[in-house]
Amino acid sequence: MITTSQFKRGSTVEVDGTLYKMEEVNHVKTKKSAVYRVKLRDLRGGHIIERTFNAGDRLATARVETRKMQYLYDDGTNYTFMNSETYDQIEVPIAILGGDIKYLKEGDEVQVVLYGEEALGVELSSAVVLQVTESDPGVKGDTAQGATKPATLETGLITQVPLFVGPGDFIKVSTDDGRYLERAKV
Repeated sequence: MITTSQFKRGSTVEVDGTLYKMEEVNHVKTKKSAVYRVKLRDLRGGHIIERTFNAGDRLATARVETRKMQYLYDDGTNYTFMNSETYDQIEVPIAILGGDIKYLKEGDEVQVVLYGEEALGVELSSAVVLQVTESDPGVKGDTAQGATKPATLETGLITQVPLFVGPGDFIKVSTDDGRYLERAKV
């Protein structure tokens, strides 16, 4: 059991018999008392709900484990991961992965979240290195501080990059919000 003061992004809890992952936790002070507004992602269905909890409420934590696995391929409906030690493969439906699929490329090692033998999703590192596949050239004379342009990455993710980044460059991207962090050496 965890109390509202222990709520944090990424925690896995059980509410009304359903497994949820906390996507966003906001502490809000009202005139009467403090409440916690939490966005919860249904780990089996993939949809997000918003719930409000009073300070001091308790939720059951779900016993989930993570295993290091390698992303192999997707078949249009499922993503296939392989345990590097036992070579066992599991399939995770695309709906469960949500926006995380924009940061996955074949061969990547990730932490797969399991509830028993049921895959519930993946935990990505805080940043990933991706290659720019498409980007407009920087406009000469457009040297305003912090000028950016859109770039399409190898996974289909579109992000804003500095003017000096071009097709073929490798960049580091935050998995929290998809923003450009820095150029990467590969």
